[in-house]
Amino acid sequence: MRRKFQDEPSQPLESREPKAAIPPPPTMHHSNSKRLTPLHGHYLPQLCRPILWYLLIAFLLLTFLHYKQARTSISRTAICLVGGARRFELTGPTILEHVLNVLPEADLFVHSNLDENTFKLALLRSAPRVTEMRIRRPVRFRETEGHMRLLSAGSSPNGIQGLLQYFDLVEGCLNMIAAYETQGNFTYDWILRTRVDGYWTGPLDIKAFKTDSYVVPEGSRYGGLNDRLGIGNRSISAVALSRLSLLPNLALAGFSDLNSESAFHAQLKVFNIPAEELRFPFCILSDRQYKYPPSGDIAPVASIASPGPLSGAKCRPCVPHCKGECIEKLGPEKWLGWTEWRNGSLELCDGSQPWQEGWEEFFDKVADKVTADMRHKVKEMTTEVCWQDMKGLKKNAGRWNGPDPIEICNLGSTSQ
Repeated sequence: MRRKFQDEPSQPLESREPKAAIPPPPTMHHSNSKRLTPLHGHYLPQLCRPILWYLLIAFLLLTFLHYKQARTSISRTAICLVGGARRFELTGPTILEHVLNVLPEADLFVHSNLDENTFKLALLRSAPRVTEMRIRRPVRFRETEGHMRLLSAGSSPNGIQGLLQYFDLVEGCLNMIAAYETQGNFTYDWILRTRVDGYWTGPLDIKAFKTDSYVVPEGSRYGGLNDRLGIGNRSISAVALSRLSLLPNLALAGFSDLNSESAFHAQLKVFNIPAEELRFPFCILSDRQYKYPPSGDIAPVASIASPGPLSGAKCRPCVPHCKGECIEKLGPEKWLGWTEWRNGSLELCDGSQPWQEGWEEFFDKVADKVTADMRHKVKEMTTEVCWQDMKGLKKNAGRWNGPDPIEICNLGSTSQ
């Protein structure tokens, strides 16, 4: 006999209470009224349809632009920071705030010579990402007859040797990037190259990343192109940053008597790379002395208090010696490739003298509090504190290629 399960119904199926019937959909009644069914979408006035199309197109366009901007900001970027750390206690905090923190996902590569100021690079301990630190002992390059014909010694404080040193620092940073790419089996989308002695007064604009040209600052051309900052995609940057190895190509092309800026311009020209000049909110802190007032090929020295943007011009902290009508009388349009100076954007120092007495007080008033506090911290830094900070930087760096932190700090303490 079939076994009766406990959950089996005790009543016959016919005696169960029937489920409620689902009502049929309402019947569509046709009439002679002008109301149309929503099925065909003709209930909207005819004039609304073009407006909806325009709104849809605008929405798609804004979505595309937002995606393009977001893609630029998150794509793989390498930042190449080169040069000596002479005034890095003044420039470092501004580079951190206005460049490195603007691109926190970018990989930072630092290439600098070892000297008594190298300990100041410890400020990079707080950088978002430090991929490699390369601090090399100074090397001297052999100056060939070809270098003598191709390059001009007059525009460099250390002559042709100074140019070769600078070119090698730039290209050495590119080699660091290439080695890291090989190790990780990937390629960067962008490379941004800037200098350790750059004093930034505002954030880097990611709109400066252009796929079809190499972006450089406007002005300070000196017969070529401003080479104090450069932004380009990977293939363009490979040419722009090969400052030393491509010198024979410039010689074969017939160039001669080039300074850094004109050699850079010739380099892009030989390889058919278009350059685009934009204004950037930074200047180069310089201890060099220049004749005053500036004229012709004499470099102007701007005050860091200038509203700017100064686009990589030489600058220093000073109570302005010339501004407003004084600037107009000097005629800045006659200077070599000077950037925009109208509307009070430029204030000049007397660059013929050393930094004026009391510049520290002036700097602290002009700079933000973080930068001013950092200047005091570095000035009062003990060897022990330096050692701890440099060890922290070494620990944070993905790769450390340089002397032991204690050697760097001891070298710095002897100069203070």
